[in-house]
Amino acid sequence: MFTEEKTLNNQAIAVVADTTSQSTLAVAEASKLMKPTLKRGSTGPAVKELQQLLYHWGYYYGFSIDGIFDTYVEDAVKDYQHRVFLPEDGIVSPLTWQALYSGAPVNMPTLMIGSSGNAVKIVQNVLKLNGYYFGFVDGYFGVMTKVATIQFQTIKGLPADGIVGPRTWHALSKLPH
Repeated sequence: MFTEEKTLNNQAIAVVADTTSQSTLAVAEASKLMKPTLKRGSTGPAVKELQQLLYHWGYYYGFSIDGIFDTYVEDAVKDYQHRVFLPEDGIVSPLTWQALYSGAPVNMPTLMIGSSGNAVKIVQNVLKLNGYYFGFVDGYFGVMTKVATIQFQTIKGLPADGIVGPRTWHALSKLPH
């Protein structure tokens, strides 16, 4: 499930091979990670690993992989957390590690007609910003949200069922938001 890649400074890093479908095996493997919580001021090999993962996903570049969690690393973490719909606090906790290893959002709810809450607002906002949804961002998954989801799923080659599950969350994370 993991592949080994070399980074700029020729250090090996394990990266999940299946990054296109957020396989349950990839998430299960990532959830077994025993990684320390990292934040600005942290140092050491775990920070180097973090820098390498951020580099792999295109969020940390032009800086050295030095094992120092500085403001550049913190900004890269916040940008990555934004991409995968995690709180943008700059702290690398277990969910952020899982997302870094899977390359996709983790722990997101399945949404469908009748769902409500902040996760629905996130979906509505991303779909609206990308020209799929034209209703209010109100946090209620109604008919308009379902139609927009089906259009998005159809264009992305996903099963067009109007349900936002792991594959749809993954595809949404690739859009500007």
